[in-house]
Amino acid sequence: MTFLMGPALLFCPADRPERYQKAADRADTVIVDLEDAVAPADKQRARGAILAQLGSAGDVPELDPSRTIIRINPAGTEEFGKDLHCLKHTPYRHVMLAKAESAAQLRELDGFSVIALCETAAGIVNAAAIAAEPNVVGLMWGAEDLIASLGGTSSRNDDGGYRAVALHARSTVLLAARAAGKEAVDSVYVNIPDLDGLAAESRDAVASGFGSKACIHPNQVAVVREAYAPSEEEVATARELLDAAAAAGTGVFQHKGSMIDGPILKHAEATLRRAGH
Repeated sequence: MTFLMGPALLFCPADRPERYQKAADRADTVIVDLEDAVAPADKQRARGAILAQLGSAGDVPELDPSRTIIRINPAGTEEFGKDLHCLKHTPYRHVMLAKAESAAQLRELDGFSVIALCETAAGIVNAAAIAAEPNVVGLMWGAEDLIASLGGTSSRNDDGGYRAVALHARSTVLLAARAAGKEAVDSVYVNIPDLDGLAAESRDAVASGFGSKACIHPNQVAVVREAYAPSEEEVATARELLDAAAAAGTGVFQHKGSMIDGPILKHAEATLRRAGH
């Protein structure tokens, strides 16, 4: 399975159907959220909103199923079963499992392609086993729920950077996803007005290997997209390196005074992929 829905994924509360299409228009993919964004008393209404935006025949949804993810409630909860019952009456087959903690939970989602959201201590520790499940197409991590599961109070230091345990979780999920050949989605940036901080974190996500980043506000989408879009100079440099490699015909060669080998060429290939080449 492949997961190519980024780079900017935008959450939208499932109980706000008037925002569905706006979110879809602003982002690369909309994540309709049945979990944390919806109060317990409103979850049934939220599921009804998802069903209500289908065509009369139930097969012409307002949202494009290929660019829509439904975040469902954690496995083992009553709401999880209700979410699945709802989705079986829709064309939506991309789901994000909140608080994924074990490979066994993913087996309950047969027939769905799953982005497993690892946001508890158990989820982080079991990230590799979760990523290995056949129906998992990607992993995402969540900082605030993780810290809450640890009994902590904040995922970030006073300077805005992540605490060591959050950085460890971020790296663990990235490594687990990529080792299994799956996509990795970076967590949301909750300080909505701080677009500079978001830009810096998004650039780090790109450089580290995250294929996409989740957003919680439409204003964040353009910042994430800009971080993921290589400059013309970066594209030209990547093309030049790959052309030089083809001309050299060897595993290692010199180019403008630098040694060029396989990993550097893979970086160049990744740059062209992000540019759509």
